[in-house]
Amino acid sequence: MTSPDHHDDAAGAAGPEQTERLTKRGLRLAQFTIGYNVLEGVVAVSAGLTAGLVSLVGFGLDSGIESISAIIVAFRLSARLRGGEPDEDKERLALRGVAVTFFLLAAYVTIVGIRDLLAGEKPDTSTVGIVILVLSLIVMPWLAWAKTRVGRALGNDRLILADAAETRICVLLSASTLLGLVAFTLTGHAWLDPVAGFVIAVFAIREGREAWEGELVEED
Repeated sequence: MTSPDHHDDAAGAAGPEQTERLTKRGLRLAQFTIGYNVLEGVVAVSAGLTAGLVSLVGFGLDSGIESISAIIVAFRLSARLRGGEPDEDKERLALRGVAVTFFLLAAYVTIVGIRDLLAGEKPDTSTVGIVILVLSLIVMPWLAWAKTRVGRALGNDRLILADAAETRICVLLSASTLLGLVAFTLTGHAWLDPVAGFVIAVFAIREGREAWEGELVEED
């Protein structure tokens, strides 16, 4: 998750013009993340509700949360380009707001998943859901790579590398959700969908804790 820490060594890693150019690229990547995740989230939630797939709904809600995080990053980068710094207390409060949404997401997919397991409800397959997940597995790794490249070019910029880590987690969520949906489509075992939802819950709790504590995730 993102952190309220300042971008260390960013100015020292490049000249003023190059730093500004790279920061603008980082901002464009954050803006693209917002737009793509909003579209992805709407499609995934709609398809998930139609088919009764809790994992797909959870994935779509996570896309919305990823958008909120990208908005925070975009605001910070915009402030850098204007030569100012955002209010750290307000940003910390915003991050905790994001953390709460992650916890709510985890609660949702867990409760609905347990309900479906106990009730033995069988969802429908979703071709649209599988397509959007495959597309995510194409777009998100490239996006994470591009953000990491910009962050390292800016002297291991913490903010942009944190955003890249956030995107990598989205890749993991896409993979786990897709595996669950494909396995359900091939086998018809309804329990695979709630289990995929539980995997999303684990990632959501992890991200929520990092957001609440303001920790930075830079590792692969």
